[in-house]
Amino acid sequence: MAFGTLGLGIAEFVMMAILPYIAADLHITIPTAGHLISAYALGVCAGAPLLTMARKLPLKNILLGLVAVMMAGNLFASLAPNYWTMMMARFISGLPHGAYFGVASIVAEKLADKGKGSEAVSIMIAGMTIANLFGVPLGTSLSTLLSWRLTFLLVGVWGLIVLYYIWKWVPQVEGLPDTGFKGQFRFLKTKAPWLILGATMLGNGGVFCWYSYINPLLTQVSGFPTESVTLLMVLAGFGMVVGNLLGGRLSDIYTPGRVAAYTQLLLFMALLAIFFAAPVGWLTVLLMCLCTAGLFAVSSPQQISIIHFAKGGELLGAACVQVAFNLGNAIGAFLGGLPLEAGLDYRYPALIGAPLALVGFVLLTLFYKKYESTKA
Repeated sequence: MAFGTLGLGIAEFVMMAILPYIAADLHITIPTAGHLISAYALGVCAGAPLLTMARKLPLKNILLGLVAVMMAGNLFASLAPNYWTMMMARFISGLPHGAYFGVASIVAEKLADKGKGSEAVSIMIAGMTIANLFGVPLGTSLSTLLSWRLTFLLVGVWGLIVLYYIWKWVPQVEGLPDTGFKGQFRFLKTKAPWLILGATMLGNGGVFCWYSYINPLLTQVSGFPTESVTLLMVLAGFGMVVGNLLGGRLSDIYTPGRVAAYTQLLLFMALLAIFFAAPVGWLTVLLMCLCTAGLFAVSSPQQISIIHFAKGGELLGAACVQVAFNLGNAIGAFLGGLPLEAGLDYRYPALIGAPLALVGFVLLTLFYKKYESTKA
């Protein structure tokens, strides 16, 4: 299942690193190319609710269907002749994203040993962090040396491998009780899931204000040469790997909400520091790794928390976390582009993102203190 999140991770995050190449090839500005990030995120939002229509199918079969859509969307993107076609391809590529994470999270928790649920989910999510460690730098290199289209072709071909291994190695697990169409949404009547989803959207959106424009920040403000961006993306990916595994492990020791809340506070402070320290190259890289670690340290805690507080609608709830994550991605890319369109430099997206991260901390703290600690 981590192979699937690896492909999804490359498709989602490589855009931040190759925006200048796509913008030049399609004859658009970099802020306009940022809308392609939003198109993927909106596809995630549209795709997750479709899980309610597939709730009676075996979980393994749902995973196979979602991987097939991932393949089709990325192959379409590799052939897109213009901006609007690319926009549609990115939307299609995003459709299976949240649903895949939702189904895979439930399967991972069911297969995990008792008391290891969060760690199992973090291992499944690890594919996305590995994507940022190796896949995104590879995609960046392909875009620099040959063409950005090869990156999306690579993801499409990778989907064939994912299909095979899910079919061969992922066992059939007990399905979820069918609570009916309306029953899938019943968990949204309580406040706890909304606190998790709101924190995911706004907290992660704050990070994406900055991360959506990481390439020009590093080259135009911090002074790194273009050729070094690939290596810097490897360092960012390393931060994601460490943060993801650490977040999953700590969530099993303490509680997911508590771990996510304190991590979100760390992200707020790091984004503020990036705004002031961006001209200092080594410090910017250190803060970049800290932010990417925090971005994924909150992922498995948020994913496991929503499953616990979405009884009767676990499938939709788990997918909704990825909807919120990617809606935050879309909001962050849009808000981060506003100061750039106003003529400000590439430090300002981080400043825009900091208050969003702070709101995420407040919401997660409310969730932890009012709901999670009481349940525990």
